[in-house]
Amino acid sequence: MRVAIIGAGIVGVTTAFELARDGHDVAVFERSGSVAAEGSFANAGLVAPGYVTPWAAPGMPGKVLRHLLSSHAPVRVNARINASMLAWMWKWWRACRAATFRANRARMQRLALYSKQRLNDITRSLALDYERAQGCLVLLRSAQDLALAQPGLTVLRELGVKFGTLDSGQCRTIEPGLNPDMPLHAGIHLPDDEVGNCRQFAHLLRNEAQQLGARFRFHTDVRRIVPGTHPQLVSLYSPPEEATLLMPNADTRPLDDVPTEPMPFEPATESFDAVVVCAAVDSTALLAPHGLKLPLAAVYGYSVTAPMRHQESHPDSGPRSALVDERYKVAISRMGSRVRVAGSAELGGSLKQHNAAALDTLYKVLHDWFPGVAEMGHAQRWKGARPMLPDGPPVLGKSGIDGVWLNLGHGSSGWALACGSARVLADLMAGHPPSIDIEGLGIERLRR
Repeated sequence: MRVAIIGAGIVGVTTAFELARDGHDVAVFERSGSVAAEGSFANAGLVAPGYVTPWAAPGMPGKVLRHLLSSHAPVRVNARINASMLAWMWKWWRACRAATFRANRARMQRLALYSKQRLNDITRSLALDYERAQGCLVLLRSAQDLALAQPGLTVLRELGVKFGTLDSGQCRTIEPGLNPDMPLHAGIHLPDDEVGNCRQFAHLLRNEAQQLGARFRFHTDVRRIVPGTHPQLVSLYSPPEEATLLMPNADTRPLDDVPTEPMPFEPATESFDAVVVCAAVDSTALLAPHGLKLPLAAVYGYSVTAPMRHQESHPDSGPRSALVDERYKVAISRMGSRVRVAGSAELGGSLKQHNAAALDTLYKVLHDWFPGVAEMGHAQRWKGARPMLPDGPPVLGKSGIDGVWLNLGHGSSGWALACGSARVLADLMAGHPPSIDIEGLGIERLRR
């Protein structure tokens, strides 16, 4: 089949790879100048299936309300929240019912375990290197934090996820760079979980997809989908200012993130056998004209990435792998010679407005556990939009619109779910039964 994919984040790139591997003629349309340039750019990098769970959970509404007055809240609600976000929050509140939560948690964790397996298979078979490190340590500052973590440990046992509950000394053996002056009650060690550079993986997999014949069209904005047996895309190539004199027919091309084939400057219409929408929050504008109004919302997250200081007297001064501060829901990750601290969930607002308090929380957590470890004068600060559905799981499969398929709504778990979601979608498009039970992951879930 000739397949168009809209969006080249981690979900779009993995989808392109799987479909190209199956022999399809794949074209990927991306408005940015590169893969993983937006929501997949600088996430925490955690791949921890046991901790992939719906944000819509019993007790969460109360927690959000209590956090409103906290200076270091893991969840923040923007004062300028609009009507659309209020409607989303109503659906989210309804999905916090215990029975709904349990069903959605099982769906997400089933997909997450499969996705990690698929990630491992791809990494091993292609010999990919993307600043990967093994193990994740959840830090519990107090006895109360440990008590609050018990329901989560029960879930890990039910899933068969390998973990250990450690005392403070054992935690410091695994992560010797932890601040010795910072009180630490206990930790949860997940040796089979990992951290990796999502953006770097996306670039590597893009190269593999291209070798299989996939074509990536950057700086190309899809304006409209025309459904049908052979659905059409109406797109517009919008070159960056520095590339306008070089494109589309010049011999010299800036770097490798411009289209590999000439593109028109006027809107172009092309036909395909199928279209896969992986365009995150912007998917709603493409699908709504055809009667599919997905309750997708942007829940914003932050990260700070900085080079680690070289300290010959303290070679273990930084993290070895990944850590999560359970109280503040902040992750600290080792990315090669850099350290990344990521977290926060912000409702409302925009990508252009950075919340200083959210960044302050990241600085605080990094300083608490690894004081002085980073060259903060060279730090990269990032804010990304997580395309989240109110009940948690993504939507995979047929859209109900002729010729249009969906792989979207992964929220903050895109990196952890991407490889499995892509393989599931490729199997469905080929008419093959997926390797896992995909009950509740289709569009019908949102129409009940």
